[in-house]
Formats: sequence, structure tokens, C-alpha cells
Amino acid sequence: MLHQPTTRVQVDSEDTGGSYSEQGVCIKVLLPEQVIGELLSNYDPTSGTSPLVAYSRPIARAVLDALKAYIDEGG
Repeated sequence: MLHQPTTRVQVDSEDTGGSYSEQGVCIKVLLPEQVIGELLSNYDPTSGTSPLVAYSRPIARAVLDALKAYIDEGG
């Protein structure tokens, strides 16, 4: 997994509960096309223990690496 530059964003939205504004950090993570099928075939959204660590850890690390790089660069 790779990540692209991270940016601070503000999202303004409205739903049935009313309107809201949220500030946060937008992290773009690139998932190579050749792994998408395998990732999804090993994911069960109804299971609290899915996906397995072997599949979720690389994604989590890519997100956290991007966030750390953003903060370390003064974000």
C-alpha cells in the first residue's frame, strides 16, 4: 500500500439529523488493483474479527504512516 500527500480538509454536510461541519485530515491510500479482489474476498463485514491481521495491518500502517508524515512535516 502506498499513500499520497495528506491534506487538511473541512467537510460541510447535511443529513436527516441536521447540518454539520467537520475538520479533519484527508489521507489517500493506493491499493494496487491486483490485491483488491483478495482483500475483499477475505473480508466479512458481519464479523467483528474480519479482516485478518495479515490483511488489515498493511492498510492500517499505510494510513498511520501518511498521518505521521503529515504531522512530522508540520501539518
